[in-house]
Amino acid sequence: METFYEVMRRKGISRRSFLKYCSLTATSLGLAPSFVPQIAHAMENKPRTPVLWLHGLECTCCTESFIRSAHPLAKDVVLSMISLDYDDTLMAAAGHQAEAILEEIMTKYKGQYILAVEGNPPLNEDGMFCIQSGKPFVEKLKHVAKDAKAIIAWGSCASWGCVQAAKPNPTQATPIHKVITDKPIIKVPGCPPIPEVMTGVITYMLTFDRIPELDRQGRPKMFYSQRIHDKCYRRPHFDAGQFVEAWDDESARKGYCLYKVGCKGPTTYNACSTVMWNEGTSFPIKAGHGCIGCSEDGFWDKGSFYDRLTNVHAFGIEANADQIGGAAATVVGAAVAAHAAISVAKRARDTRKPATSDTPPRH
Repeated sequence: METFYEVMRRKGISRRSFLKYCSLTATSLGLAPSFVPQIAHAMENKPRTPVLWLHGLECTCCTESFIRSAHPLAKDVVLSMISLDYDDTLMAAAGHQAEAILEEIMTKYKGQYILAVEGNPPLNEDGMFCIQSGKPFVEKLKHVAKDAKAIIAWGSCASWGCVQAAKPNPTQATPIHKVITDKPIIKVPGCPPIPEVMTGVITYMLTFDRIPELDRQGRPKMFYSQRIHDKCYRRPHFDAGQFVEAWDDESARKGYCLYKVGCKGPTTYNACSTVMWNEGTSFPIKAGHGCIGCSEDGFWDKGSFYDRLTNVHAFGIEANADQIGGAAATVVGAAVAAHAAISVAKRARDTRKPATSDTPPRH
């Protein structure tokens, strides 16, 4: 199988452009420039990794997000970086021909291919709520997973269950990690995940031949180590106690913090406020709507998206948002008063200060 570099050269891409691509890839992964030679070496020498992409219960929003990646472009990932040998949404083959390709790749690259899963399997009624190739999806999932090198759970459906697993969950939709327990699973939650996060995870795995460092919930730390709240451009308003109280009020027009109208940014771990969407153009909070916490487990069952969070702490202190805002106002007021008192005392002292020999007498 060709390497990524061989594919690019065959397409007429120059060495200079290839190195620029490697530099851009390092930047998109948050890596230092010193990693560029390592990325270039990997892409020059490692064969493209076969990827098998399965779809369970889902709405295809993860695929729709993936194909809109700009750094790197989805076409470069699919056609050059990896060998996407099976994806029943994107592939041209269908029916028996498609399933034959699936079995061929599983046999030829046993233990070497990556399984990407979008959606989840329903377990009720023996899995009959999702049938593929004449069999329940849960059977297909287990069959393809048994010889996979690693598994990527795309989106909140595969990672947590999402809306299919919301109460009362009549189909018993179940996240991937509760069905596949003997393989490493990289969770990339979001409804959908950010495009560049999806392609970034794949790029990292192909470049370094290992899964990225994960948090205790199985998410890549490079994208899920901070809350949206931590890097939100509205954070200064939160700290100052300046909140939108109602939609389209004066505070909303000033761009104040959306915490009081339900924003879940303080409890949601994702890269939305830094990577953003649509080639870094915007994200929901920037568009005027609070975060709904779609990358967190069970977000559909946590009440209305507009219910206000309670007991949100900041800076490690035991204070909620109202107390933080009140304290900030008090501190500012006290500082202003103190400054004024010092200024008055200084003026009084200056007027009482006797003239020195270097100071001409006043008349």
